[in-house]
Amino acid sequence: MNSLIRLLSAVQKAGIVPRKTSLYRAAMTHSSYANEHSGSAGDNERLEFLGDAVLSMIVSEHLFGAAGDPSEGLLTRTRARVVCEPTLAEAAGALGLGEHLRLGRGEEATGGRTKQSILADAFEALVAAVYLDAGLDATRRFVREYLLDRIDTTPGNFTDHKTALQEIVQSGSAARRVTYEVVSQDGPDHERHFVVDALIDGAVAGRGTGRNRRQAEQEAARDAISRMEKGSV
Repeated sequence: MNSLIRLLSAVQKAGIVPRKTSLYRAAMTHSSYANEHSGSAGDNERLEFLGDAVLSMIVSEHLFGAAGDPSEGLLTRTRARVVCEPTLAEAAGALGLGEHLRLGRGEEATGGRTKQSILADAFEALVAAVYLDAGLDATRRFVREYLLDRIDTTPGNFTDHKTALQEIVQSGSAARRVTYEVVSQDGPDHERHFVVDALIDGAVAGRGTGRNRRQAEQEAARDAISRMEKGSV
């Protein structure tokens, strides 16, 4: 119950007053738990189905209003980068969903609370719970608070700098190795701040910051590429 109260408190931070607590409990119930507890009210798979559709609509609506009148293809690719497992898992992390999940013994034992697939599904299920409990406008606020405001959703601005850096390094005559190292991480769970170094053969080539490790690594790779172009690496 304490876990549910903490989850509802996180939902309230988006200006939403939860009423149907059973929806939020169901959103956090993995199928492995439901299979082991015959008295439970089911799992979150149906909510995940609805949440995926609602989330796609809200993100599409958000991107449609982007400046520059981007093409349908660009909007579609950008939406796919936003509504994807890694990004949704990070949003779930910002909400601390891992600690609120109800898992079966097997999933608990194999680290289910940190699995991207389970976290991403739980976020979609939670979006559906908010939608059914509080309506579309409230869901828009929730998605903006925990997803859209935390990432760059500019259409076409999803350059994979890590891949680009790897290709640059591998194009040389001698094989070189790119790795990433977290220099520091601080801040509360819902607003973490990461500093990451990009290293080439163990030497620092670039540094980046971000609200999660993936974002900081991308920024570090971009910084390394910039330095290489200037001849400083």
